[in-house]
Amino acid sequence: MGMKPIQRLVDFVLHPPLTAPRSALIMRLMVGGVFLSEGILKFVYPNQGVGRFTKLGLPAPELTADFIGGLEIVGGILLIAGLFTRIIAIPFIVEMVVAILTTKIALYLGTSPLPLPPALPKVGFWAVMHETRSDYAQILTSIFLLIVGPGSWSLDALLRRRRETGIAPRSSEDRRSPPRSSKGLTRELPRLDAGI
Repeated sequence: MGMKPIQRLVDFVLHPPLTAPRSALIMRLMVGGVFLSEGILKFVYPNQGVGRFTKLGLPAPELTADFIGGLEIVGGILLIAGLFTRIIAIPFIVEMVVAILTTKIALYLGTSPLPLPPALPKVGFWAVMHETRSDYAQILTSIFLLIVGPGSWSLDALLRRRRETGIAPRSSEDRRSPPRSSKGLTRELPRLDAGI
């Protein structure tokens, strides 16, 4: 395997397209909000963090719960803001696959160490379908964001536009007077409030 596939993968992750529809913001808000709130719950309620990870038999449950909770908080904020969207989508996809494998297979078999779902059915296929709804939504939304990128209403897009145009933010005094051309002449810029 040469360097080209690796470079393409790196470019794919680090340079997402900004052509996703603005409505990608809705997807980012949904999945980012769920990860953020679930991350906070892992610290606020031990039965959702360390207690849950201990019951599942995960290694170093204290460290694992804190790491996953921190990842969900930071990553959720990043997704909401649209910053490093493709980068954070990858660990979230991995996390959701692990969550499904560690909790839903045992639920299907009726051997889960976690409390049974509060509503019928308690075990089997439909119990898994019911309990997987959040995992399913989060993994598909993360895959969607990995494919399409953050969209034009994101910090990734704002930062790229600034990098590509090479324009530094202007001071408030500079904003009042239009920029001058190299010959000292004033350029006319379209007014943003002309249609108001």
